[in-house]
Amino acid sequence: MNKRRALVTGGAGFLGSHLCDGLLGEGYTVVAADNLLTGRLGNIEHLRSDSRFEFVEKDVSETGAWGALDYVFHFASPASPVDYAEHGIATLRVGSYGTFEALETALRCGAKFMMASTSECYGDQMVHPQPETYWGNVNPIGPRSVYDEAKRFSEAVTMAYYRYHRVDTRILRIFNTYGPRMQINDGRVIPNFMWQALRGENLTVYGDGSQTRSFCYVDDEVRGLLALLDSDYVGPVNIGNPDEFTVLELAQLVLEVTGSSSEIVYEQLPVDDPTQRRPDISRARALLGWQPQVELAEGLARLLAHYKAVGLAGQGTAA
Repeated sequence: MNKRRALVTGGAGFLGSHLCDGLLGEGYTVVAADNLLTGRLGNIEHLRSDSRFEFVEKDVSETGAWGALDYVFHFASPASPVDYAEHGIATLRVGSYGTFEALETALRCGAKFMMASTSECYGDQMVHPQPETYWGNVNPIGPRSVYDEAKRFSEAVTMAYYRYHRVDTRILRIFNTYGPRMQINDGRVIPNFMWQALRGENLTVYGDGSQTRSFCYVDDEVRGLLALLDSDYVGPVNIGNPDEFTVLELAQLVLEVTGSSSEIVYEQLPVDDPTQRRPDISRARALLGWQPQVELAEGLARLLAHYKAVGLAGQGTAA
């Protein structure tokens, strides 16, 4: 039954394209909108023959006519440090104007709205692990602020539309997510390490490698967000994997999974890089009955198989 029609902004991105997969699998009709600033048509090529799927190349910060919709998923934004460093103004624009436009669309259509937020809202946190009740420690004028503050503002706008217009909203706080379709030159730590290992280059660890991250496989992330969508909870919910690894442990695991003989080298830690990152998923467990299932080693093996399948392993240039 294809009576549920959803708009996915950023639908040609890494996570947005997996969301499109998940929605189509649940029987939705999907409109994916993306200006292809960081999204790629290759991410949705396998969906183009599905009569329930439509792609629209568009800057979602501008007003659009989408027809009747039951759901609006606002996932449009550069997400990797490389991308939002290069496209800082665009990141702020889609987090502000884009969020307003997406919420106005939901308001006009009487649609349920989900906003893709981020663990970056917690900044270089002083509470560990991070519960949704923690307000964060973000540098509002630092080099990462174009992303951090765009998402924090998006959350504020989303809650305002809930309070003033009674839009049925959901806020998804995403922690480090990885998996197939993540560009190998993405700039985030897992594809960075994979790319270096597959080329036989030294793996670059910033700082002493003791900073920690938690990595959620994309299939688990999509399961979590769909569970959140089906819930009645309005406030932010962390969807991430609470298993915590140091960056050095991750580098060693990538070497093991890839069978690479690369060495590990150390460079200066970037400005405002968080020292710890781990979600408290008590709310997701209690409200949604959700928790991740894919272990990091298994997820890395799946990602490696994807890179090999698309011909990236051992190549000298990134796709």
